[in-house]
Amino acid sequence: MKLCRYTTSSSNEPSYGFIVGAEVFPLASDESFQLPFAPPETGPSLALAEATLIVPVTPSKIVCVGRNYQAHAAELGNTMPDEPLLFLKAPSALIGPEATIELPAASERVEHEGELAVVIGRQARRLSAPDNPLDYVLGYTCINDVTARDLQRKDVQFTRAKSFDTFCPTGPHIETDLDPLDVEVTTRVNGAIRQQGRTSALAFTVPFLIRYISNIMTLEPGDLIATGTPAGVGPLEAGDTVEVEVEGIGILRNHVQR
Repeated sequence: MKLCRYTTSSSNEPSYGFIVGAEVFPLASDESFQLPFAPPETGPSLALAEATLIVPVTPSKIVCVGRNYQAHAAELGNTMPDEPLLFLKAPSALIGPEATIELPAASERVEHEGELAVVIGRQARRLSAPDNPLDYVLGYTCINDVTARDLQRKDVQFTRAKSFDTFCPTGPHIETDLDPLDVEVTTRVNGAIRQQGRTSALAFTVPFLIRYISNIMTLEPGDLIATGTPAGVGPLEAGDTVEVEVEGIGILRNHVQR
């Protein structure tokens, strides 16, 4: 099922719904985006073309995993970590599909990083071996971990480089029916493929990451885990259109301006 948040021409207030074909069926509230999730009875709907899709989640935190594809670590001249390399992006960096990535004056090298993102569906804290981490997942979406690469290298730690406003495009919706262990992740800039890899090549799998992170910080419903980016990261320039496509989910498209 494709869960979404949207606005309409008659209301700027976010609404919640699920997409079936070319229609959106409203849900009563954001509580429908938590586990246990049961598809509601189909009722009144509106045309998808009449809805503007926005960021599908409102996370308390965005947990990202660095160097989770060996080829990406190598292209940046880094060794693979022995444990997941975690960092946080500010939730204020979130934007939705078709929104604009703004290139900050402070950086001369902003790059795309297309990834599969996990959406947590219920509180996960200190998961142990008997727990199935995927039981805590509401679904999956596309994410672009936009990065000011020059500032990342300058600062050493990642906070500034990863957290400028508009540096976390996410969407276009949440797919609840997906096997995250082997899907293709593709990033295009102006239609040309820049990145392409499969999650089967992740050094640390989605279940491992959920369990690992839950033993560091409590994961709450709506929290995002960005699972890492394949090789091929490259620059974004004003006027570009960047697309992150995850097999089985769809395409997250954003535009770039200075």
